[in-house]
Amino acid sequence: MYAVVKTGGKQYRVAVGDKLKVESLDAQTGDKVTLDHVLMIGDGDSVEVGTPTLDKTVEATVLSNGRGKKLRIVKFRRRQNSRTRTGHRQNYTELEITAIGGKAAAKKAAPKKAAAPKKAAAPKKAAAKAEGGDDLSKISGVGPVIVGKLEAMGITTFQQIADFTAEDIERVDTELNFKGRIERDEWVKQATELAKG
Repeated sequence: MYAVVKTGGKQYRVAVGDKLKVESLDAQTGDKVTLDHVLMIGDGDSVEVGTPTLDKTVEATVLSNGRGKKLRIVKFRRRQNSRTRTGHRQNYTELEITAIGGKAAAKKAAPKKAAAPKKAAAPKKAAAKAEGGDDLSKISGVGPVIVGKLEAMGITTFQQIADFTAEDIERVDTELNFKGRIERDEWVKQATELAKG
C-alpha cells in the first residue's frame, strides 16, 4: 500500500516504513504527525484519487529535525570586485511513515531476506582464503577493490606476485590500467618478503 501526500508545497510517494525528509514542521523528535493532504492511495490494483484530496490521513513519527547541506550561491559579473557569495542551508524534518489511511502494515521482513545472501558470501571468501589464498591487502597500495580485481584474474597468493616476470607485470598493468603502479609500489619485493613469512 502506498500514498501520495502533499506537505511543504511538495508531493511525496510514501509507503509504511519509509523514511523521508520534508520541509520543516513544527514538531519535536518522537512526536506523532498527521499528514491530511492525501492526494492518492493505492493498494495493488485499486487506486483512490482525491479531488483534490481524500478524507483519509497518513500517520508519521518525527525522527529528527535538522538542516540540509550548505548550498553555495555565487554571482559574478565581469567588473572589478563585482562578485557576491552567499550560502543557504534548508531546514528539514525527517519522518517515518507508520500508517496509511488509518491502517498500519508492517513490511520489514523483505529487507532482512535481502541481507541473507551477503552473509552467505562471507563464508565463500573465508573458504577461498583457507584453500591457500593470502591476504593481498597487506601489500602497500592494495585495497579491497584491487584485491577483488586480482582474484578475478586468478592471483590470490603472495608467491604468485613474487614470481611475476616483466611480461606478467605488463599484462596486469594493461588489463587493470595500473600505469606502472606495480613497479612503483614494489609489489614483487613486498610479496617476496610476505611469502617468506
